[in-house]
Amino acid sequence: MHADPLNDGFPLAILAKAPVPGRVKTRLTPTFAPETAARLHEQLLRQTLTVALAATPAHRIVLWTSLEHGHPLFVEFAERHGISLRPQPEGDLGVRMFTALEAMGAPGLLVGSDCPVLAPQLLADCHAALAHHDGVLLPAEDGGYALVGLRAPCQAFFTDIAWGSDRVLAQTLARADSLGWRLAQPARVWDVDRPEDVARWQSQDTSP
Repeated sequence: MHADPLNDGFPLAILAKAPVPGRVKTRLTPTFAPETAARLHEQLLRQTLTVALAATPAHRIVLWTSLEHGHPLFVEFAERHGISLRPQPEGDLGVRMFTALEAMGAPGLLVGSDCPVLAPQLLADCHAALAHHDGVLLPAEDGGYALVGLRAPCQAFFTDIAWGSDRVLAQTLARADSLGWRLAQPARVWDVDRPEDVARWQSQDTSP
């Protein structure tokens, strides 16, 4: 509905935790109460979905859920927008990302719900980069990345990475080199992980 009328959009996966107090955005506490942190997480997830829907049609979007797969927020998203819900598999972050990308059956993108500076045009640019690169990443200021897309998903790309550390991006780029892959990096972004990130987020107009 929002996509280029000349095509059918592109596959987009969103990794989403249910907004359960005490289980999400734990690095925001004790500055924020667990309930407040969960509400901020929900706001970020809603914003991410709004951007996604402006970039590609709802039927191309899959929300990969965790913590509470049947959470009312997820049900609302599916019923209101027509997106698909699938439970994240067991395993580390690499396993979950590879599974989501492989399930697309075509080159697509995967994002989390922590990056408030994602925009529809940036997503479109990232997907377009897959026509000329083996993969695309949006490096994050914390040493990780906020988006990954692969032309042909390969599990080796996601193995032996120190997930959650500031070495994720460097290790991933090194892995790409070892595979002989060319990666596009259209922009550098930032995530909401710490209390100071919340102030940065709330001071910016990041509407799509």
